[in-house]
Amino acid sequence: MNPQAKLIFMTSLLLGTTITISSNHWIMAWAGLEINTLAVLPLISKSHHPRSVEAATKYFLTQAAASALVLFSSMTNAWHTGQWDITQLSHPTSGLILTSAIAMKLGLVPFHFWFPEVLQGSPLSTGLLLSTIMKLPPITLLYMTSPSLNPTLLTILALLSTALGGWMGLNQTQVRKILAFSSISHLGWMAIIIIYNPKLTLLNFYLYAMMTATVFLTLNSMKVLKLSTLMTAWTKVPSLNAMLLLTLLSLAGLPPLTGFLPKWLIIQELTKQEMIATATLMALLSLLSLFFYLRLAYCTTITLPPHTTNHMKQWRTGKPTNVLIAILATMSITLLPISPLILALV
Repeated sequence: MNPQAKLIFMTSLLLGTTITISSNHWIMAWAGLEINTLAVLPLISKSHHPRSVEAATKYFLTQAAASALVLFSSMTNAWHTGQWDITQLSHPTSGLILTSAIAMKLGLVPFHFWFPEVLQGSPLSTGLLLSTIMKLPPITLLYMTSPSLNPTLLTILALLSTALGGWMGLNQTQVRKILAFSSISHLGWMAIIIIYNPKLTLLNFYLYAMMTATVFLTLNSMKVLKLSTLMTAWTKVPSLNAMLLLTLLSLAGLPPLTGFLPKWLIIQELTKQEMIATATLMALLSLLSLFFYLRLAYCTTITLPPHTTNHMKQWRTGKPTNVLIAILATMSITLLPISPLILALV
């Protein structure tokens, strides 16, 4: 892709995200979401492969439908209350429509079908954008409207997302699809707590974005797209593979790694809200995702010879690891001991 074109699309992406995050008026937020959608479409379809074009089409249709619902929800609210302010979403029907729209934008169950397909059709670099920065504006809208959302609906969506995200990822062999279902599962954890403690949702999102960025950048540097390639990638950059193993276990939420922090705090908050059954169910459902993270981790580092594989071993490159990957991997693994500081900052 032309560097100038890529610069324009990336700038538009940042602009759209900034507009949505900083707006008070529904129309401005909607405009930011639209700029985001239009900026990421060329990045999805840049390889001109039929699968990429199909992914871009699916992405456009779902995001357009979700944006229309956001507009419809805000207009309904303005009609009943005379308010266009995002924080004044007081009409219950508007709240329900908005929750559905945001669920569609994020890829929460039952509006999740587009996300694995789109991620599978995109390059790893675009997949990183779709899994992290593209999720920020919808989550910000949920954060701003959290006092007036329906707790029952969000709890059901969150439990379904955690269950299906874990369950549907079990049988996948494509790494991008596994990461898509991992994203759906993590979104369930964010959605469950948004009404009771919105700051925890943001903390969960930041840590999730950091760990996912590490995984995507590592896979991109090793040029891995499926599990069979991942099995032979250990010869290429052994130290990076060890880091990938720990980052995957961190994403799974195992202590003493960074990923344990949001799960621990969310279960603690749910217990304070006397939602013991929900907290137990969420903890049990996260075991499903743990299984496919362990599968990825096993393919990454534990399939050392002697083992049979039909793939050629990759040459060790000898190139130094990217500094960004090194910093992100270190943060994805070691932040749990300084959790009191993180909580103070949030």
